[in-house]
Amino acid sequence: MIVTNSQLRSLGWAALLAICVGMFVVLSLRVHAVNSEVQLAERKIVSLKRETLLLETEFQTRASQRQLANWNSVEFGFEAPRADQYFDNERQLASLGQPRGPNAPSPIRVARADTGNSPGGPVQEREMVSPLTGEAITLASAAVEAEGGAVFADAFGDFLIEASPIRAANAQTVTGEAAAGLAQEMAGGGE
Repeated sequence: MIVTNSQLRSLGWAALLAICVGMFVVLSLRVHAVNSEVQLAERKIVSLKRETLLLETEFQTRASQRQLANWNSVEFGFEAPRADQYFDNERQLASLGQPRGPNAPSPIRVARADTGNSPGGPVQEREMVSPLTGEAITLASAAVEAEGGAVFADAFGDFLIEASPIRAANAQTVTGEAAAGLAQEMAGGGE
């Protein structure tokens, strides 16, 4: 079998094309590998920058704590509280108080209404009066209010039931024979 010149050229071009495709695949794989290494290096750089920022913040915080401790001890005279500085009760705290001076403002007092009820005794209801006229205000009796509220609740409940997208199931009472038949139907697969 003799290979002609044109067939030899075709085989050469095919081999050259196969070599080029193979080199392209190898080169693209290498590019992707280098690209992933670059991304990993960038992530590492970002994490190191964050760690550096955290360490700088920690260093500045500790430096400012040292400065605050110096100011507290030298200029302000602050110290941590000692055990003997705590009080056991309110009387010890009140003993530190000083009498009011002659031009001191009067202490703040809390307003309290005198209801006429003794502490712990039964609470007497007072009638409501109009703040404008001072006359007693008459209210509808509690029975009428309860009845009106019940009518409103029934009407509103019916409205909610009708407007609800979920309809209530119609439950029916089932006798013993009907329940046995229903159970038999369900067990038999509804045959």
